[in-house]
Amino acid sequence: MAYDRELAERIRELVATERGVLERRMFGGLAFLVNGNMSVSASGRGGLLVRVDPEDVVDLLDDHVHTAIMGGREMRGWLRVDAAVLDDDARLAEWVDRGVSFARSLPAK
Repeated sequence: MAYDRELAERIRELVATERGVLERRMFGGLAFLVNGNMSVSASGRGGLLVRVDPEDVVDLLDDHVHTAIMGGREMRGWLRVDAAVLDDDARLAEWVDRGVSFARSLPAK
């Protein structure tokens, strides 16, 4: 499955004013890196892949937010947000901000 180009464009608009943002195709999706650290991605499996503080994961899980699994392994500090909830611009902005903020807190690569 290819990533959702409309979702990628919406993410692009949200990060347009951020410094140090690069786009890169990764894992079948389109990732947005902040200072070399992946923050969010329009996932090739649909929905959004978001990097968060691993300490916050349990509090963020719900019916539409799951721990990301890649290659059969749980990815610590990564969440998959279902496409169904991303139609709401405010909700998408919240998740993108969360991913960008966490990536910005990491040392630049």
